[in-house]
Amino acid sequence: MRGLVIALACFISFATSATAEVLVNISKSSQRMAVLVDGSARYNWVVSTGKRGFGTPNGTYRLIRLERSWFSHKYGRAPMPHSIFFYKGYAVHGTTEVARLGGAASHGCVRLHPVNAAALFALVQGQGMKNTRIAVSDKPIAAPAPPDPNALVAEKDGKASARLAMARATSAQVSAAQTSARGNAEPGFSW
Repeated sequence: MRGLVIALACFISFATSATAEVLVNISKSSQRMAVLVDGSARYNWVVSTGKRGFGTPNGTYRLIRLERSWFSHKYGRAPMPHSIFFYKGYAVHGTTEVARLGGAASHGCVRLHPVNAAALFALVQGQGMKNTRIAVSDKPIAAPAPPDPNALVAEKDGKASARLAMARATSAQVSAAQTSARGNAEPGFSW
């Protein structure tokens, strides 16, 4: 009997840990999206939100539905691949107008590069709609720091160097200092 209880507890633990909480932070002021999985940063992408007169609504939302292939009923059957609907007709989706990413350009939806939209769609589908929240605000999101080119060269050559170790240590110290300076800032947002 005890073995059965332990086995059942292990199964329940495995079943509940298989899904993670996904938080999609969207910043209208930065035109960026930060995706966190169980509080850890996963993606940081440039987006386009609603232009003047067509604002993307602020708020925190649960998902309504997912549509792998969708076309706008309101705006000339414009393609909306990998749509993640979060409020009325508003969705996060891929766009063919990738040159406009980084500026407010949509009719209220949140546009992503098609590759990024597919990755987000797969993540949400894998973790489940009920485990995903979308937060839209004006709080800025910083762009990810570019990798240290010296570290890439050293790793590419396969050489472990003091310079590489120092670069990694310095990067970790800067990251820790930035985290400490932010205090209790919301994950994915830069104050």
